[in-house]
Amino acid sequence: MTRRTPAALVPGFARRRVVLTPGRVIALAFGGVLALGTALLSLPVATQGRPATFMEALFTATSAVCVTGHIVVDTPTFWSPFGQVVIMVLIQIGGFGVMSLATLLGLLVARRLGLRTRLTAVSETHTVAVGDVRRVLLGVAIIALITEAVVAAMLAGRFWLGYGESFGHALWLGVFHAVSSFNNAGFALFSDSLISFATDPLICLPICAAIILGGLGFPVIMELWRQYRFPRRWTLNTVTVLVGSAVLLVAGTIALTALEWSNPATLGAMDPAGRLLAGFTMSVMPRTAGFNSIDVSQMLPESWFVTDILMFIGGGPAGTAGGVKITTFAVLLFIVLAELRGDTAVNMFGKRLPRSTHREALTVALLSVALVVGSTLAIMVVSPFGFDRVFFEVISAFATVGLSTGITADLPTLAQLILIVLMFIGRLGPVLLGAALALTREKRMYELPKERPIIG
Repeated sequence: MTRRTPAALVPGFARRRVVLTPGRVIALAFGGVLALGTALLSLPVATQGRPATFMEALFTATSAVCVTGHIVVDTPTFWSPFGQVVIMVLIQIGGFGVMSLATLLGLLVARRLGLRTRLTAVSETHTVAVGDVRRVLLGVAIIALITEAVVAAMLAGRFWLGYGESFGHALWLGVFHAVSSFNNAGFALFSDSLISFATDPLICLPICAAIILGGLGFPVIMELWRQYRFPRRWTLNTVTVLVGSAVLLVAGTIALTALEWSNPATLGAMDPAGRLLAGFTMSVMPRTAGFNSIDVSQMLPESWFVTDILMFIGGGPAGTAGGVKITTFAVLLFIVLAELRGDTAVNMFGKRLPRSTHREALTVALLSVALVVGSTLAIMVVSPFGFDRVFFEVISAFATVGLSTGITADLPTLAQLILIVLMFIGRLGPVLLGAALALTREKRMYELPKERPIIG
């Protein structure tokens, strides 16, 4: 008599196995780093006084790995030098890992395509040959390290010569803030973030430059590095990110500076030059950086709303920025314009968009809106805070920004857990969704009959 195993009792069970798709590998990798970071920050040596609670360690580790900048404890006074080093390393892993994994995901997708499609993709992106993973990762590392080194040197020199810090401490301040700014993390070693340096261009401008560069995305940076003399050869992705970034920076600067110009609690107490610098700085930060050079809790509700919009859009894809990304917003904008004009195709900067891009942009945007709305409602139910502040915190967490109206530490545990989930989804969600859309696409062998419902 043949003994049947449990697997044989279920048809097809023995043939089933867990498939580690790129999306699952990315999520598991980030989850592992998050667990390790939480364990290290829970050690007594990581703090300057009492040990961190599990929620404090988990929230901080998530914020660092997801390069967000949300905090529930004061970074310079609560965490010891060891804890601050752990946070900086987690930031570097989160920023570099997201860039490299997003690029690797693109290569994994390309390998599943035919030769003609792969060659077309390489020709259009003007980047690297399929399978040249080593050169891709090396390029990411070189860009990150050069940028961080230059910014660190500028900041260290200013802290040392301009603010009387010892050379060693000034160097540490420069390195930490350079890593935090390029990776769009927003962690600062000053209790008031950058408020004390709001009118100092030698501090604010290098940080802003690193934030903008990191927020462009690795594909854009690599293309600019290789094709800066030939703008006509730039891909649609590069043109869209550059134009969108410029428009958002200018519009954000004008809007926030105008709204806060006479607010004595923010820009009103500064001289005109300082107001312009602080207004520009605060328009850069919603690109998912998280530093603040004015007190966000004292900003007008109108300014919060403008910041909400900037945070939700975010920066460029395949970089250190969060949000739904500039390219997604631009695609939706051009879809609307094409529909209003009655065009049969959606054209953007001289290129025609495929219909699959329309669906992907709509999917990302609608899922993001649903997540933000649902999370806002949930936190409002479990906390005593009003809509404006909760909505700001939710978008800031989802877009991995880190700006806060000052309520994060006072939120109940359940609300903080929601923010933790939002930060994780906000950092990995677009990448995982891109993998799902690209790797699970199947060709339907038949089409259903068309019928048009009434719209509007």
